[in-house]
Amino acid sequence: MPDAMVHHGFYSAYHDTTIQPGILKAIKRAKGLYGDIDIMITGHSMGGAMAAFCGLDLAVNYKIHNVQVVTFGQPRIGNTAFASRYSKLVPNTIRVTNKHDIVPHLPPYYPHLTQKTYHHFAREVWLYEDGFDTLIFPVEKVCDDSGEDPDCSRSVMGNSIWDHLEYYGVELGDRTEEGSCRIVMDPRVATYQVEDAEGNFVLSRDDPSSSLVKMKTESRISSNFI
Repeated sequence: MPDAMVHHGFYSAYHDTTIQPGILKAIKRAKGLYGDIDIMITGHSMGGAMAAFCGLDLAVNYKIHNVQVVTFGQPRIGNTAFASRYSKLVPNTIRVTNKHDIVPHLPPYYPHLTQKTYHHFAREVWLYEDGFDTLIFPVEKVCDDSGEDPDCSRSVMGNSIWDHLEYYGVELGDRTEEGSCRIVMDPRVATYQVEDAEGNFVLSRDDPSSSLVKMKTESRISSNFI
């Protein structure tokens, strides 16, 4: 990508660790079982940054055409040239931001520096609350295709850690033990989680005779969880 620059730390967190080969192995296995299925990559905060690089990696280097990326509270990861190219190469991307979440405002965006500033890619969906007094209701605003819509999260101060730690009512921090991490998933899905011999969570649509777990299908269920 001519003139494109990215954040070295976030880039290395995906490309220079065991994350990339683990994901490629899982995708190869899934496609072997289910065929040419859609691939959705998701992550929160730094995980969102890595998810974005993963989506780009799969689309460009492995020619997977049906890649979707959804991130939550993701920081900026590259400059304007990078953001523009990313949006064209991975068009099925959504960045969800929440109220005054501080992380999507970092690293800073300087509109007058054009190519040298960090710049978000599209498309943002901003969660906020509207109304007055006791009539407060949640809003999901689909922002423009600039990546830096001045009427979305950029319209407020990014000064809240708490808004970073909860999305759609799901707490993304683990309060059971200081400094620990956990997998975040809908409780109905968590019921079916099984670990394989390598410690990975396995969720499968196969019957029990050929897989570790079978997913039940439920139609038209409303949920407050991701």
